[in-house]
Amino acid sequence: MSESTREIATLAGGCFWCLEAVYDQLKGVEDVVSGYEGGHVLNPTYQQVCSGMTGHAEAVRITFNPKVISFKDLLDVFFTIHDPTTLNRQGPDRGTQYRSAIFTHNDEQKHIAEQVIAELNAQKLWPNPIVTQVAPTTTFYAAEGYHQEYFANNPYQPYCMAVVAPKVAKARKYHFDKLKA
Repeated sequence: MSESTREIATLAGGCFWCLEAVYDQLKGVEDVVSGYEGGHVLNPTYQQVCSGMTGHAEAVRITFNPKVISFKDLLDVFFTIHDPTTLNRQGPDRGTQYRSAIFTHNDEQKHIAEQVIAELNAQKLWPNPIVTQVAPTTTFYAAEGYHQEYFANNPYQPYCMAVVAPKVAKARKYHFDKLKA
């Protein structure tokens, strides 16, 4: 596949293990890397990010083929699998590193993200407004190797069973048509 048929999306919606596990299953998604985005410390470690002092969010960088799955489709899945109305929190995970954010790579992504958020707020699907941050991408740092494909490698780990698996199941239920064979 040529470079021109690939795009990048960077999303943060709580624990990166959840997002990676869901996006790995979608048609048109070529690669998903768990990492850190939006902070001010160079080459942060997981421990530093968990302190909440680096400004980074746990995020995933998704390489996708827009001829198979659009950026808007990725956002539709994103807003299905996390609560975009809780500031700096997803379920049991609390802190700025778990914030909801869309790190845009160009003006078109920014426009689409803002439009989707406006449409969802107008639909009043949640009792509170969406607090998802829309910001230009900065430097993305891949997380340590043991975080990559975490759910695939640790499906019976208690956090995975209690938190990740239900999000994967929800994505499969609502976005079945987008799943890889």
